[in-house]
This record gives sequence, structure tokens and C-alpha cells, in this order.
Amino acid sequence: MDQISRIGMDTSKQIFQLHGVDEAERVVLRRKLRRKEVTAFFAGLAPTVVAIEACGGSHHWARTLSGLGHEVKLIAPQFVKPYVKRGKNDAADAAALCEAVSRPTMRFVAVKSPENQAALMLAGLRERLVRNRVQRAHAIRGYAAEFGLIAAKGQAKITPLLARLQADESLPALARELFAEHAREYAQLERQLEAIDAKLMAWHRENELSRRLVRIPSVGPIIASLLTMKTPDPHAFRSGRHFAAWIGLTPKDHSTAGSGVITRAGDETLRSLLVVGATAVIWQVRRGTGRRPSPWLVALLKRKPPKLAAVALANKTARIAWKLMTSGETYDAERAMAVTPEAA
Repeated sequence: MDQISRIGMDTSKQIFQLHGVDEAERVVLRRKLRRKEVTAFFAGLAPTVVAIEACGGSHHWARTLSGLGHEVKLIAPQFVKPYVKRGKNDAADAAALCEAVSRPTMRFVAVKSPENQAALMLAGLRERLVRNRVQRAHAIRGYAAEFGLIAAKGQAKITPLLARLQADESLPALARELFAEHAREYAQLERQLEAIDAKLMAWHRENELSRRLVRIPSVGPIIASLLTMKTPDPHAFRSGRHFAAWIGLTPKDHSTAGSGVITRAGDETLRSLLVVGATAVIWQVRRGTGRRPSPWLVALLKRKPPKLAAVALANKTARIAWKLMTSGETYDAERAMAVTPEAA
């Protein structure tokens, strides 16, 4: 076989499509492999660059092939799509990966360790339980409103509302039975969330980086843990600005009309949590409670509405987090306070 300079590998559950080129960009490899044949094939191959689309199972194959001496590059699907030619299929996808990995400006996804993937499973399970709890709460509020019973905003108001529904004998017997079922499911979700939160807190306490990040104002244990879990290689970002853009805390580009609302690209969970944390800090500043606010934030609130200021603060928090992750430093509150509004 001719010397292969790089390979694009399109993965699936059973069949893997390979597309390889040599130094002269000539196609020297087009081959399908069954899943059980992949490791043996690459074990007998000279070390080369292998491009894989970042998807389910890709990190496992990246670790496996790296262990065989190959240089594995994971590419986000949206960056591979422009290189797919007409007639999309497995062979075209493999060829597109082979072409995309050769681009000098291509960005790659950091390979996650098994421990990091296990931690992300924990974060994903918590996110799903929170989403299910919100859905259940909305359903309870909606059904209760049909019978003229409402409750104030907030998750803490759901349990008292359920108690009122159970005590209201004017409701049909069937309705009370169904509300009791809702109450059981809601209580079960609460117990599951408590258990997951305990595991997440234990992970946070054992992780040195997460403990350093939690010192940043507006960053709590959950945000610090997720920042650590979802950024296995912070050095992959050239600056804090690129890191904030990866999360999605940047204005949407309108080339003839200036900046608009923030983009929806990026990690939605991290973005929403950072904005919520920033909103909590701004709420404390406006009420005059909590820590002494930074001069930068006080000046910002004088000229910008609170929601826009929250996004700006979330962007700054992401940049600070990136700096701490890459430098190994600890957040210095006095240094942050020393920054004047003009310098900021």
C-alpha cells in the first residue's frame, strides 16, 4: 500500500468507511471495514493522521487509535459539512473528513478521557432531571389553573400547590387521584436530583480546578464543575475571547446592521448557567446586597439595561475562567476591584 499521509474515517455502529490520500493528494485508500476489523487494520498501518467526526463513540476511537500511534483529529460536524460533495453518503463523508483535516485554519475537538466522559454523564443526567422537573411543574400548574387554583412563581411553590389540590374536596375524585400521581412523580424527581447534586458536589470538592473556579463571582459549584468537565483542554482556545465565543456569549453577526442578539451557537447549558449566575450578581448589586461590586460592573449598569449587562458579565466571567484554567492561577478579588471602569 502507498504511504498514506492522512485518512478520513466515517464511523457508524457496524460499518466504517475510510478515505486516504498520500503526500501528492492522490487517493490511495477507499475501504469499508466492519467494526471488529478497525483496530487490527490500524495496528498494521504506519502512524498517520486520522480525521473523525466528533459524534457518539468518536472519543473512544480517538483514544484507541492514538494508543496505536496515530494522530487523531476530531472535527465538529458543522465544520465537515462544507466539504461534502454532491451525493452525500458514507464514502463522501469520509472524503470530506480527509479534506477538512488538511485545512490550516480548521478547529478540532479535544479528546475526552474516560473519566471526563463519566463526569459529563453525571452532568447530562442532572440536566435531564432538571428539564423533567420543569416540565412536570408546568403540567401541574396548567392542570391546577383549569380548576381555578394558581400559585406564585418559583419551584418552591409547587409542593404547597399540590397540598392544596389534595385538600380541596370540591375537585372531582379523578382529578385528585391524578394530582396525587403528579405529586408522587414530582417528589421522585426531587429525590433523584438531590442524589445527583450530592454526587456533583463530591466531584467538585475533589477537583482542584473546579475549586479554583468557584471563587469567581457568579460562579457556583455547578457552573464550576461544568466548566471543568466540558473543557478538557482549555489551551485549545487561543484566548478568552475565543472561549466565550465557543460558549455562545457573542453577538450575532449582522455585517450591514451592526451587532444583534447573542448567537444561539455554542454550549447552551453553560451559556444559560453563566447568564443566570451573572443575573443573580446584578440583582444583588441593584439591591445593594452581597459582595462589593466591581467598578466595571457598576459603570456598566449605569449605561446598559440589566439583561444586556448580564450577558456582558457572563462573557467576562467566561474569559476569567479561561485565564484561570490555562494559567493555574487563583481568582484575585482585590486585583479585579483595582481595575478602573475606563481601563475595563
